[in-house]
Amino acid sequence: MTKQAAPTTPFQVAIDLRAVVARLLRKLRETTPVESITPSQASALSRLSKGGVSTVSALAIAERVRPQSMAATVEALQALGLVTRSKDPNDGRRQIVDLTADGWAQVEGQKEAGVAWLEDVLTEQVTPAELETLAAATAILERVLD
Repeated sequence: MTKQAAPTTPFQVAIDLRAVVARLLRKLRETTPVESITPSQASALSRLSKGGVSTVSALAIAERVRPQSMAATVEALQALGLVTRSKDPNDGRRQIVDLTADGWAQVEGQKEAGVAWLEDVLTEQVTPAELETLAAATAILERVLD
């Protein structure tokens, strides 16, 4: 007797898609050179590159970490010359975190390394038909996320 495949349901696809996307993100983060920065530092830099200047507490909320952990991450990034901290002009008690030119370069390097890795994998392990399927799935995800 052969085992029948489970029916495709939105619930099952949601579970599978979440797991695959999480693995893909981990793999993309691993493409950053080892001597570079930690995954949490890379994530904070990426968030700053997308959202612009921020506070440590806002970054902590966005990254779902404790403010103390984010403060340590930001301190390390500042020591590496990748971010600056300055007083918030609207509230002198708060500090604004922003990317430096080196921080922007680091973010671009991360993106380039991830895209290069993914392009290699797609070239080597995916058939042309599968590539078309991935392109269609990407378009669907873009539509759903808008």
